[in-house]
Amino acid sequence: MIVRSLKDIIGTDRDVQAETWCSRRFVLAGDRVGFSLHETILYAGTRTRMWYANHIEAVYCVEGEGELLDEETGETHRIEPGVMYLLDKHDHHEFHAITDVRTVCVFNPPVTGRETHDENGAYPLLTEEDA
Repeated sequence: MIVRSLKDIIGTDRDVQAETWCSRRFVLAGDRVGFSLHETILYAGTRTRMWYANHIEAVYCVEGEGELLDEETGETHRIEPGVMYLLDKHDHHEFHAITDVRTVCVFNPPVTGRETHDENGAYPLLTEEDA
């Protein structure tokens, strides 16, 4: 059994900071359970372009307001508490955080915690063996 607290993650290497967001990684590839689980906060007033070429991501909003743009169709979706979106087709997307937006995210395959977004907004496909 694994039990982790947010207060134990903040300020560690599982607390990843970026210009437009921060991500607290509760479950990573090294836990060997087949997915990773993150709390991500997207900062108010920011826009983040992303494309997970190598991962499927499910995102559940628990706090805040934002807009999700599907860059391929031009369709926008209002994101607020209780809304989930699933990037099941490796969708190119942009997230506009109107307020700070707190989400819970699940990645498959799991991320290792060492990934950073490349110029396309994608994470490379890393495994624990790449460490």
